Amino acid sequence: MGILVVDDDPEILSLLRRGLTYEGYSVEVASDGKEALSKALEREPDLVVLDIMLPEIDGLEISRRLNAAGDVPVLMLTAKSTLTDKIAGFNSGADDYLVKPFSFDELLARVKALLKRRFISKNETYKFSDLFLDAGSREVKRGGRSIQLTAQEFDLLKLFLMHPRQVLRRDFIYERVWGYDFTGDSNVIEVYIRYLRSKLEDRGEPRLLHTARGVGYVLRE
Repeated sequence: MGILVVDDDPEILSLLRRGLTYEGYSVEVASDGKEALSKALEREPDLVVLDIMLPEIDGLEISRRLNAAGDVPVLMLTAKSTLTDKIAGFNSGADDYLVKPFSFDELLARVKALLKRRFISKNETYKFSDLFLDAGSREVKRGGRSIQLTAQEFDLLKLFLMHPRQVLRRDFIYERVWGYDFTGDSNVIEVYIRYLRSKLEDRGEPRLLHTARGVGYVLRE
């Protein structure tokens, strides 16, 4: 599987190229936004590891363009660590967000989780109320209205559709959607729930994703 690593720090590029290649991935690198966007659109990597602060075109704009062009997962790898920064990253279409300095083992775990979700067999369809999801085509509709989701939003919604009317605990959601212990960044579920609600309720539709205070979330009428 191919990974494009984008960073203007040559030491980080060298570290990730060597580490990910050792793990069996085909790795390409880019050191500025223009080069990154060109390589990503031409060669269609399976995953992009992307810094935000880049020459030419910044990482947020690259993420937005990749999200508009397809469904390649984007892992933000950046020194920008505030909640506002993270929300901006997720709003741009990023699927995960890791702050520098970072552990290579943690980055590798996140890479594996993103790739696993992308390539797992997806032949199922799900329906709840007026909500429909086709896991094979990655099509989501509500009342016949098509809804565009990022890869992470899609996986989260699919999890709820697999367990309708059941309260899903936060640790269960972390494990099933992120694939590893992600509790150190405790606001990420809230961020994604907010994104999903915004998209599912865009035309004033009744809420389907509800908060079970102190426990987790539930898909119900």
